[in-house]
Parts: sequence; structure tokens; C-alpha cells
Amino acid sequence: MGIQPRTAARYGAAALLAALTLSGCSTPAPPAPQHPTTPAAGPSSPAQICTSLVSYWAKETLKGSTWAGLDWEQKGLSNAQYAIHEDAVAAGRAEERTAGRDRALELIDRFVAQRCAEQGGATWSSENWRPPSPSG
Repeated sequence: MGIQPRTAARYGAAALLAALTLSGCSTPAPPAPQHPTTPAAGPSSPAQICTSLVSYWAKETLKGSTWAGLDWEQKGLSNAQYAIHEDAVAAGRAEERTAGRDRALELIDRFVAQRCAEQGGATWSSENWRPPSPSG
């Protein structure tokens, strides 16, 4: 006599379910992190903020990115920071012609860091600039 078709299907379904369970197809909860993560500290001094902001926009301008055409206020720059930006872009373009884009981007970082440090963040020339709030 043999196994009825319905019974064979039940055995097959039970065997498939057991195989899936044993093979680890279930999705266990992700493991807990070994070490707690803390966000990277951002720039904190006016010179560091200036360097980060001006360097970013100068490099975007050199690369010709979509947002590079924003004006200085839309970029969040003070008047003095914008002057640094323009000088950095000019220096970057000159460097790019002789040494390539990678070197030009490196030059912009160094140039902006030096000028922002010399001018203490270059924030004094804009009435609309506000220091970061202590809470954030």
C-alpha cells in the first residue's frame, strides 16, 4: 500500500520546515556592539570651523560641483571667510594647472587652514555670523 498523497505532502512540508530551521534561515537579532561608539568630535574653535567650512566650499568650487555657485551667505561664510575662499580657489586653480587636481585639493586645505588660523576664524567681518551654541 504506500503513503497517501496528502500524507506525503505533509511529510515533505515538515521536512522542509525542519531543514530551514536547522540551516539557520531564521534572522536572529544583531549582536550588541562590543564597544560603545561615540560620534567623532567636530571642529570646535573658530579657526577650525572656518577651515572646515571654507575648505569644503573652495574644493567644491574647484571641482565645479552643482552647489558651488551658491553665494557666500548661502554657503554660511562671513565676508572675510569668503575672501579666503576666493584666494584659495585661485591658488587651487593655479596648482591644478601645474600639478593636477589632487595636489590642488591638498593645497586648498593647507592654504585655508593657515589663513583661518591667522585671522582667528575670520568671523569678525559679518554681521550675520553667530558662534555655535554651547549645547550643540
